[in-house]
Amino acid sequence: MNKKVLIVEDQFVEANYLRSMLVKAGYTVSGIARSVVQAKELIAADKPSLVLLDIFLSGKLTGIDLAKELRENNIAFIYLSANSNEDVLTAAKATQPYGFLVKPFREKDLLITLEIAEYRHEHSLESTFTKEAILQEQLSVIIASSYAWDQKLLEIGKALQPFIPFDFIAAGFNTIGEIPCYSAGFLRIGFDEYQMIGVNELSTITRLTLPEILLLVAATNTDTTATFYNDTAFEKVTLQPSLKKLFADTFQVKSHLSLPVSLLNKKAFSFCLYSKRADTYHSKHISLYSRLQQLFNNSIENMLRSAGEGLTKNITANEPVETIFNSTDPQGFEGIIGKSHLLLTIFDHITQVAPTETSVLILGESGTGKERIAACIHNLSPRKNQRLVKVNCASLPPSLIESELFGHEKGSFTGATDKRIGKFEQADKGTIFLDEIGEMPFELQVKLLRVLQEKEIERIGSKMPTKIDIRVIAATNRNLEKEVAEGRFRLDLYYRLNVFPLLLPPLRDRKEDIPALAYHFMNYYNRKTGKKVSGFSDRILNSMMDYAWPGNIRELEHLIERSILLAKGSIIDDILIPFKKLQETVNGHEEVKIKTINENERDYIISVLKKCNGRIWGPGAPAEMLNIPPTTLKSKMNKLGIEKTYTN
Repeated sequence: MNKKVLIVEDQFVEANYLRSMLVKAGYTVSGIARSVVQAKELIAADKPSLVLLDIFLSGKLTGIDLAKELRENNIAFIYLSANSNEDVLTAAKATQPYGFLVKPFREKDLLITLEIAEYRHEHSLESTFTKEAILQEQLSVIIASSYAWDQKLLEIGKALQPFIPFDFIAAGFNTIGEIPCYSAGFLRIGFDEYQMIGVNELSTITRLTLPEILLLVAATNTDTTATFYNDTAFEKVTLQPSLKKLFADTFQVKSHLSLPVSLLNKKAFSFCLYSKRADTYHSKHISLYSRLQQLFNNSIENMLRSAGEGLTKNITANEPVETIFNSTDPQGFEGIIGKSHLLLTIFDHITQVAPTETSVLILGESGTGKERIAACIHNLSPRKNQRLVKVNCASLPPSLIESELFGHEKGSFTGATDKRIGKFEQADKGTIFLDEIGEMPFELQVKLLRVLQEKEIERIGSKMPTKIDIRVIAATNRNLEKEVAEGRFRLDLYYRLNVFPLLLPPLRDRKEDIPALAYHFMNYYNRKTGKKVSGFSDRILNSMMDYAWPGNIRELEHLIERSILLAKGSIIDDILIPFKKLQETVNGHEEVKIKTINENERDYIISVLKKCNGRIWGPGAPAEMLNIPPTTLKSKMNKLGIEKTYTN
């Protein structure tokens, strides 16, 4: 084995106990450090394969401080802790450890955690190299293809999306006024749908002339090295008029990543990625690009050479640009309605994690669709032809939950008249979905942890363990970090489940999806009840957009079902929405001004106009989405003062 382990633990007895267990199991202990300073000295003298790291140590520095350096130096580490509050857990989690052991622990727990950490460390590196190799191959195929210049830029962006997410990407030279113009932008409008934003469209959307746009281009600072701007940093670079500020105001983006390409002619060419989230970009994206930059340099040079030889069409400042999109519903996400950027981000994360064996923890409020997301992950995984077994931990009586999960032998307890196969055994070779995992009794959590670690279960009354091969997806609407801090949920189980967390947004944060969801449920309950309801009045749509939806999608569905049953005509003009406006904020309950019907109607029309990039007529335009004639929409815009506001 000859795996070198460094123990960083300031309790003499515990450190020596760890050493004896490791030596007995065949590990080499490279040393015992009782402080961060001493640990650094030992690491410099003899780099270990893995570090067992206590969080609370002697001296000013903690194990979390050391963990940050271990992560940078690619050394796997496992935290040791007797107790942690919510703040400490949050800080520890941010360092991405490879395991967590809660004191006191068994020797078997230690050895299994070490094996898992070693496996995760080795395979995370292997997985990273494999994914990057696939990305490089994809880019090479795109460059060698006969696609037009603009299509190649789009395909490059789509290949980058799983690695470096974006809602808008602009690629090209700082010279969009030239003809031919080798620049283009793409706005993400669906899972695999992108609207090309050429110069003409940018001018139409922003109501700026080409000379005005060129002035903004000239005022834009060009990054010479890969740089990212999140949150306040992005706000600072968009204070003054520039192309970045124009994109921020037009597409509501909040963070930016600049990836410059080095060309032989020294002209400034770059890929500029923008996200609607404020904290999207990090140093890992810079590191990835540094490993790929030479490929990008060569690729763009080849693309320019091919374009110069007439192998691809040129986008000129006067040429109309079409939408490039995939019109079919994204496969594997059937039944999930919406195109908000928050939902698209969830789709991206699902496509990344579904093909793996990684455990997934789905977090979110009640009614946000956690069970449907779990089904998507299973259906997109290599286990899709096997069973997906669903368990609601909150609905199981405490006295029966162990038998329900792990099974029992005949006669193992009073009432056990037959042998029972538990849910875990039923899910063998497939996936088990543990819904409401936060409701699981504390005394059973340690048994669940051992099942997850050892991949075997023991039926009640059985003397022989049974091996199982399962993938675990768990979900909860509770704040598990708070549950851990208050002693109701095991820290090591939380860490074991929280390998790949997915946080589902509440409906109030993706309000742009409400009309699509409402019409989806309307059509569903039309078919179910035989009704022929065709839509909602503007007043009702405004009310739905303004409501807080504490019950999320489930509440919306139930409300639509009831409205369909009570509907007397083809248009729903009366719906029992509770008289509660959007008052809740992230940090508490804060009351806001209740808007008038006209204000709500005005806000809704503006949101639809922005989604359609300012177009009023044509297929998929606001008039069609709102189910009113274009002339009526124009009249409403004039009445509500939208034309003036929207052009500012």
